[in-house]
Amino acid sequence: MIIYEEILREFQKQKIKYVLVGGMALNILGSLRNTADMDVLVEMSDQNLKKVIKILTKNGYKVKQPVDPMGMADKATRRDWVQNKHMKAFNFYKDQELKEVDIIIETPVSYEKARKTALTIKCGRLTLPVISVEHLITMKKKSNRPVDKLDIEDLKRIKMLRGRHK
Repeated sequence: MIIYEEILREFQKQKIKYVLVGGMALNILGSLRNTADMDVLVEMSDQNLKKVIKILTKNGYKVKQPVDPMGMADKATRRDWVQNKHMKAFNFYKDQELKEVDIIIETPVSYEKARKTALTIKCGRLTLPVISVEHLITMKKKSNRPVDKLDIEDLKRIKMLRGRHK
């Protein structure tokens, strides 16, 4: 069983429109960096977000923000949170298991853009949409944290190695 498998299986079953990004995507692409959370880009339609929120809350995830998570599935509320509260991601957590899921909001790569070049990776009975190396580099450059700089170097090596095996 892979970490977050219960969520990923439900995403697949419910036909959630999403792409894995962040550390999990980095691991799936071939890096060995440790990560404990799952970052996802999702189609930002109210309907898709409602399904994502229902899956997470049904599986015991809570929000850190003092808000109703279903507000995320309302375009006007979401716009208010982004513009007035500077929301960049919406975090769900499962305390007893030390799990966190971040729905990425503010990013240089939209879900639509990421989906066009996403890789489809088979992992057991799951089929996972994973952001492309190029788009993950773009996202990591924007974040510009020290760990992201290391991730970019790994991603460049992965890209070079993949180019050799074509």
